[in-house]
Amino acid sequence: MVDAASLRQMALYIAGGLLCAGIDIAVMQLLIGNGMHHSAAASAGFLSGLVVNYTYHSRLTFKQAATKSNFVRYMCVVGVNYVLTIACVALAVSLIDSPLIGKILSLPIVAVNGYLLGRYWIFK
Repeated sequence: MVDAASLRQMALYIAGGLLCAGIDIAVMQLLIGNGMHHSAAASAGFLSGLVVNYTYHSRLTFKQAATKSNFVRYMCVVGVNYVLTIACVALAVSLIDSPLIGKILSLPIVAVNGYLLGRYWIFK
């Protein structure tokens, strides 16, 4: 059974994820609309969300001070999530010519990976 504190933490994580996903997708779409290649635009969107994501989750979701060690672990997870994101975007482009669908499909994969590693490894 999941306790109330875990449910609150999960709700905060989801809220932060939605905020960061909105920033990520908005930046990507804006840049694609201005002629940037979909891979570069997806990368810029990912980085924009990243800045907000680390601050939000360290302070609100996991209530941990930013430290060098948790930032290094966070960046390792970011690297994995970045590869997953670019792979999903590239796959969607090759199958249906839609970087947005690839980005949207990557979000739950990245969210689950980020939450579990955040809770049990980054901000332990």
